[in-house]
Amino acid sequence: MMAQFEYSTLAHPQDIQQLKHILEQCFISAFDGEEAYINLIGVKNFRIIRVSEQLAGGLATLDMGQWWGGQRVPMTGIAAVGIAPEYRGSGTAIALMQNTLKELYDRGIAISALYPAVQTLYRKVGYEQGGSWCIWEIATQNIQVREQPLPLQSVENINHQVFYQLYQQQARQTHGYLDRHPAIWERIIQPNEKEIVYTYLIGTKDQPQGYIIFTQERTNDGEILFVKDWVLSTVAAAQTFWAFLANHRSQIHQVRWKSSAIDSLTLLLPEQTAKIKNTSRWMLRVVDVVKALELRGYPPAIQAELHLEIQDTLLSGNNGKFILSVANGRGEVTRGGKGELQLDIREFAPLYTSLFTPYHLQIAGKLNGTETAILTATQIFAGASPWMADFF
Repeated sequence: MMAQFEYSTLAHPQDIQQLKHILEQCFISAFDGEEAYINLIGVKNFRIIRVSEQLAGGLATLDMGQWWGGQRVPMTGIAAVGIAPEYRGSGTAIALMQNTLKELYDRGIAISALYPAVQTLYRKVGYEQGGSWCIWEIATQNIQVREQPLPLQSVENINHQVFYQLYQQQARQTHGYLDRHPAIWERIIQPNEKEIVYTYLIGTKDQPQGYIIFTQERTNDGEILFVKDWVLSTVAAAQTFWAFLANHRSQIHQVRWKSSAIDSLTLLLPEQTAKIKNTSRWMLRVVDVVKALELRGYPPAIQAELHLEIQDTLLSGNNGKFILSVANGRGEVTRGGKGELQLDIREFAPLYTSLFTPYHLQIAGKLNGTETAILTATQIFAGASPWMADFF
């Protein structure tokens, strides 16, 4: 007998209590931790699904933006996807994601991103690898940057407005960065019961050129300084960042920070002693093809026309042929055309984000196209290696 799914955007108090227990079991966490997370995200941002009138699971939606080619594209992050054990394998998670994506499409959201526990589920609803999340590590004794051209100012009573403008300047120039949800800012700047957060502006208070937010921890592997967030807008700020960290070498064994898989900060180091400690890839789904293409930025010197043919079995509005006309860094989409570059909505994600070139997607069997279309797509979707600093 087929399961009867009921999707809801309105969670009642009793639903939230059940969802807390489900998330606690899914993520092996304490009940009060899940309660704090739900309160931080906000009950209105949770979606639930029932099977035969019984609550079977839910997820969180975080409406924010993501920067692509210097332009902000409306993006909804998906987090805390949890299904009760007795309903796993029944199609409940797929039904939950399908309904959420249909809702996002109806609301005019262009793209969606998430961090997968497993890729298989999310690939079934059109997500694919979109960019990197990496943690780098270096021993403090190996930094060896001594010159500190700028002063540092300790920040007390911090709130995200202190850093917002500096962050947005860097985010606009970083392929894949978030226009953060308030809950993400809260988790960066507010310490939990096990940590102390240290915060410094780099430069003067009147003219800051960056900032660093970090914690310190004593572990079995030695003392570790973990940079929770950083912005560096000038060469002097980057040199000051490294010199400041190097000055911790008498107390701190290792420094860890989040950055791109190709980290330009390491160019300031004398040797290749910084290494990636952990790396994973987040996934992206193009929810609305037209909006995603028109709101994204493109290389300003490119003037070209790309004829696409997209297949989307879930969101029928994305099906068909599209002409993307690019000029002066912006795109315009019309329906129709020759369909010279054919791909599924899932494979469209890593092309859209510039994670993989059309050539590499072609040899992986992820798209088909004429030689001219593949060359044009390579020019249009050229970009730096996409990444984001935030895990949600």
